[in-house]
Amino acid sequence: MSGGLAALLDDIAALAKLAAASVDDVAAAAGRAGAKAAGVVIDDAAVTPRYVTGFSPARELPMIRTIAIGSLRNKFLFILPAILVLSQFVPWILTPLLMLGGLYLSYEGAEKIWEKVSGHGKDNPKNKTPVALQGGDQEKGMTSGAIRTDFILSAEIMVIALNEVANEPIVSRAIILAVVALAITIGVYGVVALIVKMDDIGLDLVESGRAPGIGNALVKGMPKLLTALGIIGTIAMLWVGGHILLVGVDELGWHAPYGFVHDAEVLVAGATGPLGGIMGWLTNTFFSFLVGLFVGGIIVAIMHVIPRKGGHDDHADAHAVAADGTLLGAGHAAVASDRAVVVDRDPAAFGPPVLGSSQGNSPGELVKRQVEERRG
Repeated sequence: MSGGLAALLDDIAALAKLAAASVDDVAAAAGRAGAKAAGVVIDDAAVTPRYVTGFSPARELPMIRTIAIGSLRNKFLFILPAILVLSQFVPWILTPLLMLGGLYLSYEGAEKIWEKVSGHGKDNPKNKTPVALQGGDQEKGMTSGAIRTDFILSAEIMVIALNEVANEPIVSRAIILAVVALAITIGVYGVVALIVKMDDIGLDLVESGRAPGIGNALVKGMPKLLTALGIIGTIAMLWVGGHILLVGVDELGWHAPYGFVHDAEVLVAGATGPLGGIMGWLTNTFFSFLVGLFVGGIIVAIMHVIPRKGGHDDHADAHAVAADGTLLGAGHAAVASDRAVVVDRDPAAFGPPVLGSSQGNSPGELVKRQVEERRG
């Protein structure tokens, strides 16, 4: 009896070790798959804040929550089942689908640059009304536009991740991709929530007097962060889109374009010694960016030369709201800039706020009242 019990315990221990190894394997595979999709993840985190730019602070987190739930729905209800079925029965179709996403990303990035250079959308009446005053329909339109854009980016992330685990059994593939989907969604929208609330955190630190210096720095840093994120997001779209297209045409049989880029990458890596790895990667990224910009520019020219007949373009509205700087995060940056100006003033120099007398109010209260007035 004791021998049988010992054997049973040994079997249980062996199964536990096997399960632990399987969990480790899944975690490692998910890590590799997520790392390969890092470019699109950065793009997703950089693009999303513009959809909640300019709204009332009370609506920012609810909007992000709505977009995050939509992102999870995109991944688990539509993208994951579809790519698992396709990878199992028609794996050859994944490359063309990935390239369609690359075309979209290239178009998005090139369109942002075109809007910034041309000033397209500045005459839209919606640009003359603060976003926070445009009502619930505008909020619904912006969140819907964000979820649609997320669908494309999520599909890119999932297909890129799938390519890293394509040789795994279908059940393992499903588990790994589910882990990637959940981790990336939590990570991206957690970071987005922190970004859009950074100025509010800073304002609270100033109002409470706990750390006015840090709070002021956070408020001042918000416009700069949004500017950097917008630029990074645009570059990432063009780089990722161009790279997908280069690799895709190579896999479909046209080897010359990616062969040239690969040869240049190897040449630069070999010529730069200890910096070879990073310089080679930057070379590949540079040419991928140029391809994305070139292809995206062609699509932008076609899309904006052919007149659009009727209809309502939510995506155009999303760009129009940020028209004075889709790359600059204009709406939120403007609010943050206002805050920076107010917070940076000497408390003794505060005059009576528009909303009433300054007598008996702390500098923090005056900051809050002036910011609330600016928000409308």
